[in-house]
This record gives sequence, C-alpha cells and structure tokens, in this order.
Amino acid sequence: MTHACDIAIIGAGAAGIGAARRLAGRGLSVVVLEALPRLGGRASTVLMSGLPLDLGCGWLHSADRNPWTRIAEAAGFVVDRRRSAWDQQFGDLGAPPAEWEAAGAAFDAWSQRLLEYPPASDRAIDAVAPGERWLAYLQALSGYISGDELERISAADYAAYDSASTALNWRLPAGYGTLIASRFPADVALHLATPLERLDINGPAVELVTPRGTLRCRAAILTVSTHMLAGDAIRWPAALDPWRAAAAHLPLGCNEKLFLEIIGPSPFEAETHVQGDLHDPASGTYYIRPFGFPVIECFLGGAGARRVRDEGTPVAFAHAIDQLAALFGGEVRRALRPALASSWGATPSIGGGYSHALPGHRSARARLASPYEDRLFFAGEATHPTDFSTAHGALLSGIRAADEVAEAFSRER
Repeated sequence: MTHACDIAIIGAGAAGIGAARRLAGRGLSVVVLEALPRLGGRASTVLMSGLPLDLGCGWLHSADRNPWTRIAEAAGFVVDRRRSAWDQQFGDLGAPPAEWEAAGAAFDAWSQRLLEYPPASDRAIDAVAPGERWLAYLQALSGYISGDELERISAADYAAYDSASTALNWRLPAGYGTLIASRFPADVALHLATPLERLDINGPAVELVTPRGTLRCRAAILTVSTHMLAGDAIRWPAALDPWRAAAAHLPLGCNEKLFLEIIGPSPFEAETHVQGDLHDPASGTYYIRPFGFPVIECFLGGAGARRVRDEGTPVAFAHAIDQLAALFGGEVRRALRPALASSWGATPSIGGGYSHALPGHRSARARLASPYEDRLFFAGEATHPTDFSTAHGALLSGIRAADEVAEAFSRER
C-alpha cells in the first residue's frame, strides 16, 4: 500500500467513486480504500447464467435528472425508458380490482397528508387515518421505500424525498452495479479488501489503520454507511462523536432481494408485477421477468427483510414461492427455483439497505454532511438532503465532498 497521499477516500461505492472521479486529474494523489473485494458498495450486479441481475440498486430513480443517466449514455450503456409495472397488479390477482384501487388510494391519501398536514410528532405513522383498513399495505410499502415501519420514519424526511422525486424510473439492461463499478477512474489508486480498522487525527496527518498498513493523508473523505459510522467495528476518535450520533439517527433500513429462476412453461408474463399479499406487512413484492429474463425479482423490506435475517434465506425463498403459488396456482411451484439472494444486513462493512431518518431527526443529514476541521469530509447517500437512499444521491454527495476538500486545500495555499 502507498503509505502517504493527499486525499484518502474510504469506500468505493457510488459516493466514493463520485469523489474519486471529481478529484482525478487535479494533480492530487488520491487513494481509495474499500473493505469489500469489489467496487460498487450497495450497487452489485451479479451474472447468473449470463444474465446481469442487480442485488443492490437497480432503478435510475428520478431518471430525468439522475446524473447516472447521463454518465451511462456517455459510456454507451443502453437506458431502458419503458414505464415500470410497479403500480399495476397483474390480473388483479389476490383481491378484487376495487380493493387494489382502495389500497392505492389510501397510500396516496397518506402521502398527501404528510405534505399538507405533517404530524407534530414527525412520526409517519401519525399521518395514517385512524382505523385505516389498509395499514398492513402501508407498512409493506414503507418497508420497500424506507426499510422500516412507519413508526420509525420521520414524516418530514419522507416528504422531502417525495417532493424532490420526479417519479421517473428507468433501468440499465447491463445492470446498475455494472455501470457504477465501471466508472472508477483509472488513474486513482484503489485497494480492495482493505477495511479501515482505526482512524486517528491526533497528529498533523490523518492516519488510517488497515490490515495492510497505515495510510497517512492530508484529508479523508468518509463514505462508510451510517451503520459503520455509528458502530464499533472501526475505532473512531472521540472528536467524531457528534457525527456518530447523527449517523445513529439515520439508521439503515432492512432491505433485501431474492431472485427466483423460472424453469420451463409458466404463466409469468414479461414486465409484470404482483404484490404478494395485500394484507401482509411482511409481504414480498415481485417484478416478473424484467427485460424478459427468466427470473422473478423479489423485493423485501422492513418485516419481510428481517425474516431473511432471522429465519434464513431458505425460509424466505419458501415464503416467496408460497405467495406466488397462492396468486398463480400451485402448479407454478414446479417452474420456480431459488437462484440468488442479497445479504446487505449481514455484510459486515455495510449492515443494511439504505438510510432513513428517525422521527425528529431529519436535521441529522445536514450534521452528518458537515466537515470536521477541513480534514475529514463525509459523503454517502445518508448525507444527501433529498436524494438519500439512492445511488445518484450517493454520487452527488461524493462530488460535493470532493469539492469541499479541493476548496479547503485552496484555502491552505
């Protein structure tokens, strides 16, 4: 490992790559340390029988203003602009059409109340109408969107994201993870499988202790997850306690994905979607044959994702197949085979899906994004004021942190 540099970037996910791209070519020595043996962080495209499947982020959210869209097209990636099937229940399976419409209307009404009459408690659950018949459905959606139940979601934080979103969601047939990993700048030093063990700021240099040695730098950009920053796996200096407290108020939700392989004839039509159970807050939601691939992508959030953690992946696969069989008929069991599963909650250097602010703590995002003495700078999706939980929010935060470092160095000169 190089033992001295101008700037060290901790983490090679979308934020770290964004920072590295911004700093490349400026005449500064930059080193990126990544705990995982690969690039991308929570963006990960895995090939299964030649099919690129995203175990992490998979959709270009707010795609019309998402900088990854422009980066993808400039690099020659195909961007699929077809409308998603997320808001449609294929064949109205599982419930009469009127019930699907009523559940959707309940979600729309809750979202509108958050914007127009935000609860004084800042708890998203307190914007739910008393006696709401569709509470289980709202909790399931909260799990997919935020990774946790409405009781633990800041209403103001959710509304900030919702107001900023353009609701345009596009995809990359080659995989979002493929794009992000491919954009790492070639002229920046990269050390994979190199976790940070301790950070020291006692002397004139920032010291980063890793199993491969100690790296000394003038400044560091930290893009580690809030789980890692708030936790004890890395030894942090006491001076960072306010940043660690902010991170604790922005926990990572529980979000996991399963992929079922479709084998032989089946009733599954390409580019369709079903919600597993309208009345189950732990229900999976299933995107069927994306891009025509012979797979079903199962999204689990909140209680559903915790089932993966607590009961194991085989149980989660069995439950997903049970839900699909209840909708499409028992014969589909013969056509479904477990294929891939994420494990974001069990990945030591990550620890969950994406951040949400706890009630009363939306301001923690701004606190977490503030630099420490022009020596330590913070990036990652959790530091973005409106585009948190997204790969483009992470990218933009990395660019912001890189500009802050450059400005600090300019002041020194």
